[in-house]
Amino acid sequence: GKYPALLSDPKKGEAARKLFEDAQELLQEIIRDDLIEARNVFGIFPANRKGDDILVFEDESRSRIVATLHTLRQQSKKASGKPNRALSDFVAPEGSPDYIGIFAVTAGHGVAEIAFKYEKEHDDYNAIMIKALADRLAEASAEYIHRHIRTIEWGYATDEQLSKEELIAERYAGIRPAPGYPAQPDHTEKKTIWKLLEAEASTGIQLTENLAMMPAASVCGIVFSHPEANYFNVGQLGQDQISDYAERKGYSLSEMETWLEPRLNYTPGKA
Repeated sequence: GKYPALLSDPKKGEAARKLFEDAQELLQEIIRDDLIEARNVFGIFPANRKGDDILVFEDESRSRIVATLHTLRQQSKKASGKPNRALSDFVAPEGSPDYIGIFAVTAGHGVAEIAFKYEKEHDDYNAIMIKALADRLAEASAEYIHRHIRTIEWGYATDEQLSKEELIAERYAGIRPAPGYPAQPDHTEKKTIWKLLEAEASTGIQLTENLAMMPAASVCGIVFSHPEANYFNVGQLGQDQISDYAERKGYSLSEMETWLEPRLNYTPGKA
């Protein structure tokens, strides 16, 4: 069920109310005692698309490329008139000024220590609860930063007036997909975000060898303002695109196949 209706559910309501009350109590403790720390960094960059890539420029002159974000395109058969999407479609082509936003947020600093304390006390319930709350706070931070970018810093939606329910339903202009998710399943694109934002120095969020974010309660993403931008699943990908994608990124085919293995519509070495 959904909140707040779940709280009055005849079967699950009692357990839901207890969980909600316990979470609120722990949240107040976090606020009162400064138990965890949230940090964020974001930037808005001049950008244009070039094929399936997004060129990120140093400044408004657009004379120097400081990074390239690479995107993947759907390859499944679509009904007539329906395009196979790539995230680069939501950025204007070269010659038409456009921008992208990039952000990284965390609400995880301090969480591991608190969870460890609870675990030492054999309090698994609160050890799990503190991690779950940190995850929710990180998502809330991402929502806040996205709104700040839309309405103030980038300002492409200055007239936005949305209720909490409308925000949750994502009834705003634009999207904020993250590497590793269906529209861009390649986690290696996080490296470009970290380079552009100097994210580790700014937020303390580190990328592991497998490109997971640490602390775990962290979120990153790319902000697109296009009015028709929407989330989609890139689906299964053929060797033709993986080979081209690897070449554009400067990876070997086998490296790229390893990172994108769940998305391949072929068996590496047998295509």
